[in-house]
Amino acid sequence: MNFFYRHRILIGFAGILVAVIVTFGICFFALARTAAQTQKFTVVIDAGHGGIDGGVVGTVSGTKESDINLSISRFLQTEFENAGFQVVQTRPTEAGLYGTIAPGYKKRDMKRRSEIIHETAPALVISVHQNFFSLASRRGAQVFFREDSSSSRMLACSIQKSLNEMPETTRKYDALKGDYYMLNCSDYPSVIVECGFLSNPEDEALLVSTAYQKKIASVIASGALSYLASEAASVQF
Repeated sequence: MNFFYRHRILIGFAGILVAVIVTFGICFFALARTAAQTQKFTVVIDAGHGGIDGGVVGTVSGTKESDINLSISRFLQTEFENAGFQVVQTRPTEAGLYGTIAPGYKKRDMKRRSEIIHETAPALVISVHQNFFSLASRRGAQVFFREDSSSSRMLACSIQKSLNEMPETTRKYDALKGDYYMLNCSDYPSVIVECGFLSNPEDEALLVSTAYQKKIASVIASGALSYLASEAASVQF
C-alpha cells in the first residue's frame, strides 16, 4: 500500500468521523432545545384565607377578603399560563385547606399550604391578600418579603414597582419586611401582596370590580415576570 493510497484512506475515515460528530451534535442540540421548550417553570399562587376563615370584610359591600383573593388568584393564573408557566393554586376553590373545623384548623390550613409549596418546588410564590386598617383613609397595595431572603426582596421590589406605576395608585409604597408564615415556611422566593385596603371605600370599590381584579393581576404578574427575567439574565452573564 503506497503513501498516497494510505493518505486517502485516512482522509476518508476523518471525513466519516467529522460527519458522525456533526450529526450527533445536531441531534443533541435539537433534543436539548426541545427539552428546554417543553420544560416549564412553576409558580405557586396562594389565595389567602378560605372556608370559614373569610379574612377581613369590606366596610361598604361586606365582601369577604377570601372571595376577592380567590378571584385575583385565578386571574393571576391566567396571566402566568399565557406567559408559558405552569401554575399551582394552593386554594383553587372557596374551601379552606384545614379538613375539619375542629380546633387548630388555622394551623392545619397553613401547614397544607406549606406542603403544597414544598411538593411543587416553584420558581416563586405569590400569596394574595387584602388589607385593613383602623383609619379609613389608608389605601394602596403593599408587598411584603422575608427579611433574610434577597431573592424574595427583589421579587417584592419588582412587584411593588409595577403596582406603584398603576394610575389608580395614590401613594407609592416601598416593599416591606414581614414576619409571616407564608414568607417563612420555605426558602423559595415568596411574597405577600396586599392588594388594597377593604377598610377604604375607594380601594374597596376597585377591589370588588372584576375589571380591576383582572388589571391588578396583570400588574402583579408583570412585576414577577420582570424579576424572573432579571434572574435569568444574571445567570447567563
